Amino acid sequence: MDDAGDGGATAVGAKKKPATEAAKGKVTGKGKASSKASPEAESSLKQKSPAEFFAENKNIAGFDNKRLAKEARFRETQAKNAALGKKVKDAPAARGKGRGEASFFRVTCKDNGRGMPHEDIPNMLGRVLSGTKYGLRQTRGKFGLGAKMALIWSKMSTGLPIEIKSSMKEQNYISFCRLDIDIHKNAPHVHVHEKRENKDHWHGAEIQVIIEGNWTTHRSRILHYMRQMAVITPYAQFLFRFLSDAPEKNLMIKFTRRTDVMPPVPLLTKHHPSAVDLLLLKRLIADTTKQNLLQFLQHEFVNIRKAHADRLIGEMGSGFSAETTVKSLTSQQLVRIQQLFREVKFDDPSGNCLSPAGEYNLRLGIIKELHPDLVATHASSPQVFEGHPFIVEAGVSIGGKDVKQGLNIFRFANRIPLLFEQGADVITRTALKRINWSSYKINQQQDKIGVFVSIVSTKIPFKGTGKEYIGDDITEIASAVKSALKQCCLQLKSKIVKRLQARERQDRKRNLNKYIPDVARAIMETLGEIADESPPKRPRYDKEDEELLEKVNSEEVTEMTFRDCLTQHVEQVDYEMALEYAMQSGVSEGPREAIYLNSLEGSYKSVDFQSPTFVFRFIP
Repeated sequence: MDDAGDGGATAVGAKKKPATEAAKGKVTGKGKASSKASPEAESSLKQKSPAEFFAENKNIAGFDNKRLAKEARFRETQAKNAALGKKVKDAPAARGKGRGEASFFRVTCKDNGRGMPHEDIPNMLGRVLSGTKYGLRQTRGKFGLGAKMALIWSKMSTGLPIEIKSSMKEQNYISFCRLDIDIHKNAPHVHVHEKRENKDHWHGAEIQVIIEGNWTTHRSRILHYMRQMAVITPYAQFLFRFLSDAPEKNLMIKFTRRTDVMPPVPLLTKHHPSAVDLLLLKRLIADTTKQNLLQFLQHEFVNIRKAHADRLIGEMGSGFSAETTVKSLTSQQLVRIQQLFREVKFDDPSGNCLSPAGEYNLRLGIIKELHPDLVATHASSPQVFEGHPFIVEAGVSIGGKDVKQGLNIFRFANRIPLLFEQGADVITRTALKRINWSSYKINQQQDKIGVFVSIVSTKIPFKGTGKEYIGDDITEIASAVKSALKQCCLQLKSKIVKRLQARERQDRKRNLNKYIPDVARAIMETLGEIADESPPKRPRYDKEDEELLEKVNSEEVTEMTFRDCLTQHVEQVDYEMALEYAMQSGVSEGPREAIYLNSLEGSYKSVDFQSPTFVFRFIP
């Protein structure tokens, strides 16, 4: 959770003494305790740096390893025993469970993004809780802990530094930095920081770290994560290589780009009044450049116009005016403002600051990676919880490669895959318990169903310390997820019903065609008997019947003639029934097939016409 992360990062840890040792004050006969404390009690208060805190609580940052945590606790116990003069036990031997041996790996991650400024690299990667993700906007991470935790993990498992290369656009040099982190001081320890020639005009970032890990155990998780990234970002290309000492174990997987239409960049937005607490209000006042209360309300919050701000100031009561200096507001006045924010009904914030993947990209990603038989997507309109806008995008597919029978759930938060703690997630619970799949002609047990839900917001309400699932207790999000999945199911039901009706027509046509030879033979035999009858017994027929009998008698009309006529009649009836159904269901065109055009190489001018479900690019 965001609040837990903030609090944990700034918390001061204190190791408490036993009560008999900590309470050193004397108690007088009148029951008053002496305020004089011993030097031991004064020195018991200690502080931990943010880096030290996250190193000891890796699960809060999304990193968790039970074996390393057990070893860390054992080493801490050993240190305490040694300080007390007790016997130190030997470390327990690691017991293998047949899931692969732990080894050391060099992990390299490289991109072609915007890069990092040369002078900021040490602090960006070597100082915990320093980054660029602290404004109110939709971000892929929250605290910028990913690379720093990888560095801490490396320091704990191998003790080796990381290497960083970075270059920004139109920069004629590459920044190279080799550093590790002083965990106790939360400060970067720079070994090398220099500029190198950029001959290839490359821009982006590359990070290399050596860590301990287990490829055999976690291989499937890594590849599953890469595949989900390819689904939610079909505009990006991913290349994964695993190089082993044994060449036969080498692995290379390429997730190709399917489109170059990227979502817009998320915009920095202002706080909604209903989401402001007292601490945030004090911080906004400390940081604002506005002088009076009226300007402060107008410019520091969304959906507060001048007329609305005047009314709010009038509701605040005596002591408030439009010209009140915000820096001079007392604590009681701030409490009144915050209470009023909670009582007043404000317009909901718009979702203009959000950057969802888009139905077009989500559909392309699903088709590209799963190759399903059927797919449907839906994007909700912007909605709000606790003053934060959010958008839910959903997709449901039937069939496909490497898809198991039953529900296969893919969860995304701000376009990042969520792999763990799936059972408690709002998406999983909605798909399992709140969707009646059979009512949409979908067999939950036998069909291969892919469920894709992406939630984007300026604040993702994660539960748990690992930020791996979204709680099921927020009604607005649970309702939006259910609605989006139901819209996808309705689209699929229409397609499935059409397929079932087409299959019924094919079966009916197949059955009719199966009896055509027997019917044609019976008709021919009956007409032959009538033609062979003597004239007196022959009943009177009209002219057309007489002509038909003559043709049968002369073998101008044969059994094959009747077969051909019956076959043409079945085809005509089938066509008329299909046309009638198409007119009833509002379909005025023939069947369509999806066609994807590759983008042209080189530079060209184009104009994009976009809708939620397609992008048309006009190249003059």
